[in-house]
Amino acid sequence: MDQENMESALNLAMESSKEMRERSDVLGVGYDETTDRWEIIIKYNGNLEETLEQGITLEPLIAGYGILTVPDSLLEDVPPNPQIEYAELPKRLYFEQETERGMEQGIDGLTGQDILHRESGGVDAKEVPGTDGLTGRGVLIAIIDSGIDYTLANFHNTDGTTRIAALWDQTLTPDEANPPPQGFAQGRLFTKDQINDALRLAIPWAAVPSADTSGHGTAVAGIAASRRMEGEYAGIAPESELLIVKLGNPADKGFPRTTELLRALTFSVRFTFARNQPLVVNLSFGNSYGSHNGTSLLERFIDNVSEIGRTVICIGTGNEGLSGGRCSGWLKEGQVTEVEIQAAAYEANLSIQFWKNFVDEYDLRLAAPNGDSLIISPGQQKRTEGILGNTKALVFAGQPTPYSTNQEIYFDLLPEAYYIDEGVWRLFIEPKSIRNGFFYLYLPVASTRNQGTRFLNPSLEMTLTIPSTAARTVAVSACHPLTGVFADFSGRGAVSLDQFQEKSNIGAARPTIAAPGVDIMAPAAGGGYASFTGTSFATPFVTGRAALLMEWGILRGHDYFLYGEKLKAELIRAACPVPGIETYPSEKVGFGRLCP
Repeated sequence: MDQENMESALNLAMESSKEMRERSDVLGVGYDETTDRWEIIIKYNGNLEETLEQGITLEPLIAGYGILTVPDSLLEDVPPNPQIEYAELPKRLYFEQETERGMEQGIDGLTGQDILHRESGGVDAKEVPGTDGLTGRGVLIAIIDSGIDYTLANFHNTDGTTRIAALWDQTLTPDEANPPPQGFAQGRLFTKDQINDALRLAIPWAAVPSADTSGHGTAVAGIAASRRMEGEYAGIAPESELLIVKLGNPADKGFPRTTELLRALTFSVRFTFARNQPLVVNLSFGNSYGSHNGTSLLERFIDNVSEIGRTVICIGTGNEGLSGGRCSGWLKEGQVTEVEIQAAAYEANLSIQFWKNFVDEYDLRLAAPNGDSLIISPGQQKRTEGILGNTKALVFAGQPTPYSTNQEIYFDLLPEAYYIDEGVWRLFIEPKSIRNGFFYLYLPVASTRNQGTRFLNPSLEMTLTIPSTAARTVAVSACHPLTGVFADFSGRGAVSLDQFQEKSNIGAARPTIAAPGVDIMAPAAGGGYASFTGTSFATPFVTGRAALLMEWGILRGHDYFLYGEKLKAELIRAACPVPGIETYPSEKVGFGRLCP
């Protein structure tokens, strides 16, 4: 039964067979085959646990958010509970990384701080308030990522002890010696003392078996906070403490889910709040699923987290700027509009999000490359399905949420055999009554699509990934380190903030600032250094700078309220111009690039 308080993908998952969900990259994300249970993200009120069916459990988070765990046999029986304001499936998160260069055992002495100095044209750091002599001491930086190589000297004090305050590895099975953090059931928590004990062993991983297998989190942490070592490398805030959360890698897809991120953020603010410490959170993951107007449960949750304690959250805008994954346009009554999507060969499945203003009424016709078509009438039916060539099309027309007037029409193209039909898919939009007329579509992030799968007439604006669209965060795009020129792979905001607000209530969903994100040298897991590119590695420049500002303001007494939106305002005010961009804020770099 369709539920008004559930997103389109969740409604469709509840009505689809297990076989269909297994073929989809979206519909089965919340399902854990080992436990035969689902995780569902909810916003709720009141004492919800007393009203749940037996077998369904609630994991409370913060600010009225939680995660329901539901046996597969009870998924269709989740009632329309008025205490559940809204429910969503978890989504997968992907690295905001473009490339990784070969390993290098040494570097030429160019540190993160040097990069900022050089790209600013040689501005003396002493001329910029809040940076002279600062190291981030006393500020906690949370790196929520793929883990860290805690054995590297980059993350040690000069006496060899760790600068990691705690490490929660969500991928490990809990044991008595290392249970998960209080209030959680996943992973193991390692304390500073336990990490120090491990570092004294010949094989540290025997005591603390947490490894960063991808190296992504190690590089991010190094840019933000590597200790300065003579003749080598230093991060932006080299004396800050680190709080590390290695996100879980569920099932066979190998990518964390938003549920792991929600838990990580809840743990981080609780940990820091108990220590009465300023906190900077670095997020270098993203996804394209959602309306991008700050109204998904993940975006709203992050905005709530940013208001707890003395916190600021920095998030990369993603690398979707030129990926061809977004399309938008305006409709006119009496005029049929056509959207073309190229599906490359060997595409195992493809989801399409179609977003519109709820007041507009029109029919849609989806045509496969062979000419087969399916009519969708969002005003008359919620679920539509059909076989088009060798592809099964599942479509669900959702409703506005308590947080947004937008309406989503979700498409999932699944193979009848192995792959969906290759070629050009066409979506025809046939208006009935148009009062607004704006529409936009998203494909999954480029790293999950085969090369060549894209819109044939893509839009560049609003290609930021979620959750960088959350309003109370610092959204970071990438620029070239030495020239300061915008890196065109970066996710972009709206051409005009006012214009986009008129279209879909985007509000603050745009880059805040740009930072170096091309060929950045950073510590590599296992030792040495490597070159990294992507907004993943631009973000920790801003994270480190935020830690310096919090040290100057909060810990040195210059401004006890220098966190949250106030710290964002200081970053904006101090931003430097970007070559080739004359009007600010810009859809590419926000208010400019990070200055020393």
